[in-house]
Amino acid sequence: MSTLRARALYIPHGGGPLPLLGDPGHAELVEALSGLGQELGRPDAILVVSAHWEEPEVRVIAGASPGLLYDYYGFPEEAYRIRYPAPGAPDLADQILAALGRAGIPARLDGERGFDHGVFVPLALMYPEADVPCVQISLIRGLDPRAHLELGRALSALEGEDLLILGSGFSFHNVREFFAGGAGGPDSRNEAFQAWLAESCASPAIEPPERLGRLEGWERVPHARYCHPREEHLLPLHVCAGFAGGRRASRVWSWSVLGKRASAFLWEP
Repeated sequence: MSTLRARALYIPHGGGPLPLLGDPGHAELVEALSGLGQELGRPDAILVVSAHWEEPEVRVIAGASPGLLYDYYGFPEEAYRIRYPAPGAPDLADQILAALGRAGIPARLDGERGFDHGVFVPLALMYPEADVPCVQISLIRGLDPRAHLELGRALSALEGEDLLILGSGFSFHNVREFFAGGAGGPDSRNEAFQAWLAESCASPAIEPPERLGRLEGWERVPHARYCHPREEHLLPLHVCAGFAGGRRASRVWSWSVLGKRASAFLWEP
């Protein structure tokens, strides 16, 4: 089992730019993420794995001053004027590439890509000063849960005590259900899956191998495919759990986002 050297945090990042546009369905998330940034304090660097970037092999943003990708459409003009000029961290990118290479995980640097909204939207709430160096890595195309647990395990070799691994996704991501008739009312399938996630990630009765096995087999859980017709928003959680070596999450949150329950988890040394 890996030794946890830094913190890992999995969060919902909300619907596109809406958390930054005053959308009432995101009010609880905005308040929570803003407070969480203050509570955690400023890390030396942040490594983000976002639901919105998939590549055949892991890509690592290596630019010194990455721009922003407005990877959404149909929003007000102000959504395309958002700025979040966080510096990149080329040295950390090199360390990530080396750590993945030692683990036998194919990866390469990307000096051109900017940060997508899975990075700049939550970080604009958590660290609005945009002064924390950031690196983003991609998910691996094919979305295999074991591969993402192993990706997290490989990242646990990174040096540095004050690094924040941020898994930016959404523990419920059935877009049709967000806007279905009756949205905002009780949803037993949503609630049941969130309860399973909380138990799997944080129960002290579950040992690390079982915890990792549960997450690897997430698709067999009741209501899994209702909550995640496609799993790209869940797999940043697997990276965080793999980084923690299967240790239990030390803190769990449950927030209402767009009328559905969404979970967040923190792993600390």
